[in-house]
Amino acid sequence: MISKLRRRFIRIALLVLALAMVLVLAIVNLSNWLSVRQELLNTVSLIAGTAPVPPGGTPAPDETPVPDQEDSDGLARIGPEQTGHSMSWERFQRGFRNDRHAWNLINESSWFSVLESTDGSLSFWNSQRMDSAEAESDTLLDLARRGLLSGSASGFLEDYAFQVRSIPEGRLILFLNCETRLAAVRTLLLISALASAGAILLAWLLVSLFSHKAVEPTLRNMEQQKRFITDASHELKTPLSVISTNMELLRMELPENQWVRSTQKQTGILRHLVDELVYLSRMEEENPTLVLEPLSLSSLLEEVAEPFQSMAEFEGREFALHLTDALYVRGDRAALHRLFSTLCENAVKYAAGEGSILMESRSDGRGTVAVTLSNPVSERLSPEQCAHLFDRFYRADPSRSKGKQNGFGIGLAIAAAITEKHGGSISAVMEQEDRLAFTCILPRAASAAEKERGKP
Repeated sequence: MISKLRRRFIRIALLVLALAMVLVLAIVNLSNWLSVRQELLNTVSLIAGTAPVPPGGTPAPDETPVPDQEDSDGLARIGPEQTGHSMSWERFQRGFRNDRHAWNLINESSWFSVLESTDGSLSFWNSQRMDSAEAESDTLLDLARRGLLSGSASGFLEDYAFQVRSIPEGRLILFLNCETRLAAVRTLLLISALASAGAILLAWLLVSLFSHKAVEPTLRNMEQQKRFITDASHELKTPLSVISTNMELLRMELPENQWVRSTQKQTGILRHLVDELVYLSRMEEENPTLVLEPLSLSSLLEEVAEPFQSMAEFEGREFALHLTDALYVRGDRAALHRLFSTLCENAVKYAAGEGSILMESRSDGRGTVAVTLSNPVSERLSPEQCAHLFDRFYRADPSRSKGKQNGFGIGLAIAAAITEKHGGSISAVMEQEDRLAFTCILPRAASAAEKERGKP
C-alpha cells in the first residue's frame, strides 16, 4: 500500500509538471513562430512595394525615378527595376529609413521574383543575392508555379515566404529566402523540447528521492491505523477467550439454554473477525513475511476448488474448471491458497439465478498469468460498485445481512492485499448482464523444464 501510494504521488507530480512544461513550450514556440512569420511577411510586402509607408514616411507622387547607383548610404542598391514594384523610389527609400530592422533583414537576405505573363508563361523578373545558376533553375520556376496555383496572396512554400501582386504585364510573385530564420525557429523548438525533457527527467529523479517526505504524514496515519487495529485485536483476544471459556462452562450446566448457545456463536464470529483484521493488517505491511516459491497454478487451483465444488453441487449448481497446464507462479502457498479460497467462497455464496460457476486460468503472453472466477448474480452491479468490492466492510447489496450470508465484507480486501504483495492486480467486472467475474493477474514463474532449456 505504501509503495503504491508513493508511485501514485510520483505519477501525479510528473503528469502535472509535464503538462506545465508542454504548455510553456507551446506558448514560447508559437509566439516565436507568429512573430517571425509576421516579420517575414512584412518584409516580403515591403520588397514587393505593397506595404504601407511606416510611421514618419511621407507618401510621394507615384513617380519612378531611377536612383543613383553610387549612393553612399547603400539604399540605392535596390531600385524599382530590382524589386519589381512601381511605387515611388523616394517613398520606398524613406520607408526603410524609418525601419532599419527591415532594411537590415532585406539587405542580408536573398529573394527572386517570377512573372506570369498574360499568356500563362513564366519568366524570371529579377533576383537579389541569388546564385545565377540557382536563379535560372527549373526548381524555382516550379516553386513559383505552385505559389500561383495555391490561390493565396501571400504565405510560405518550403523555406520561402511569397507574395503575389498584379502588374500590367501579368502577375508577379516574389519569394524571400527564409531558410536562416526558419532554421532558427526549428532550433529553438528542438532546444526547448530537449530542455523540457531534461527538466522532466530531473524532476522525476528528485520526486522519486524525496517522495517519501511528501507522503510521510499520510503514511504515518496509515501506520497508526494499522497499529491500532493490531493492538486492539490482540487486546480483544483475551476477553474473548475468557467469554468463550465461561460459555463452555455454562453450557455444561445449561446444555439447552438458547442464550448460552447464541452467546457462544457470536463469540466465535467476533473471534474470527479479529483474526481476519489482524491478517489483513499484517498483509498490508510494507514487507510482510512471505515464503516465495515456484508453484504449479493448476495443481493449486484444483486443490482449492475441490471442497467448493462439493458445496456448489449440494446447492444444485455446477462448478467447472478450465485450467491451462504448465503454468507456474512464484508466491507463498498459504497466502495464494487463501486468495483463491476467498474468491471461490465468494462465488459459491453469492451465486444466484441460472448458470454455473466457472474458474479459468490462462497465460496472457506478457509474463503474467490470469485466473478468472465468474458466477451468476441476481442483480447487475455498476462499474462503481465493482470498484468498491475490494473496500473493507463494503457490501454492494445492503440486504446481505449476517443472518442471510455469513461474512464481514473484508474477504475481498484480504484478497486484494495478497495479490498486491505478489506483484499482481485484481479486478471485478460484469461479463454479461447477469455474470460477475473476478480476474487476478499474477507474475508468471518459469517451470523446472523451462529453466533447463534456458528460457526466462
